[in-house]
Amino acid sequence: MVCMNHRSRLLPPLPSEPVRRIEAGPWAIELLPGAAYATRYVATQAAIGFAFDSQRGLHAIGSDRVQPFDALPNGLAFVPAGCDVLSESAKGGEYLRVMRTDGAPLTGDRAFNNRIDPQAVTLALRMRAALLRASVEDDWEAWALALAERATGKETWSATPQGSITGSRMRLLDEFIDAGLDGPLGIPAMAGLLGLSEGYFMRAFKHATGKSPHSYLIDRRVAKARALMRDSTATLAQIAHACGFNSQAHMATTFRQRLGVSPVQLRGGSKFG
Repeated sequence: MVCMNHRSRLLPPLPSEPVRRIEAGPWAIELLPGAAYATRYVATQAAIGFAFDSQRGLHAIGSDRVQPFDALPNGLAFVPAGCDVLSESAKGGEYLRVMRTDGAPLTGDRAFNNRIDPQAVTLALRMRAALLRASVEDDWEAWALALAERATGKETWSATPQGSITGSRMRLLDEFIDAGLDGPLGIPAMAGLLGLSEGYFMRAFKHATGKSPHSYLIDRRVAKARALMRDSTATLAQIAHACGFNSQAHMATTFRQRLGVSPVQLRGGSKFG
């Protein structure tokens, strides 16, 4: 997904995590929670985005042609100023958005998404953790500038090789994983679902998403737990069991490692003012 301006929520019937935002120097950085959205706008300023989750829906970017999209997780995106954007998704996904607030332009005149850049992944994860724990002492300006450099650089990107993890294959994987999160899941089952050998599957998945299948599986467990924490009254122990964690303590440890905060802290809904 390359939508990175004002998201119009689709009448959410359930509570959501707050939008977390900080302004540092000439930068505004926002963490948008996973939620359904529909939006249409002309970008008044360039924006950089990073999709933590796989996402799917409909979009038209710089075109009148509306078509389905399947966005891979860990995808870097860019929307230049003046770009006409329509995007909607029934589920959405957690999204980082970075913009300048001083009117200075960001170079680049072509919208893109699904760019896998290891340095951008590291930066985005660091920024998400700082936003979730409401830390204002971090080096936000340096992080935002570094992410902008990754999005507006002159690197060339190779085409997706045949047999790799495409958006449609990621959709199948997501449905398979989500249906079995309360139990054990492994590489053989995921590779078999796509008709790939285990070795090829692991290499192709890493190439497509910047992370291993095992790491992605953990991310899906964490994402489901966060959704249950905000959308249900289930106890943390019940949520841990439903998401395939060995125990509530195991879930708490995983949250701290992946997000920098505990489930208790996150359920408390701390945010920037």
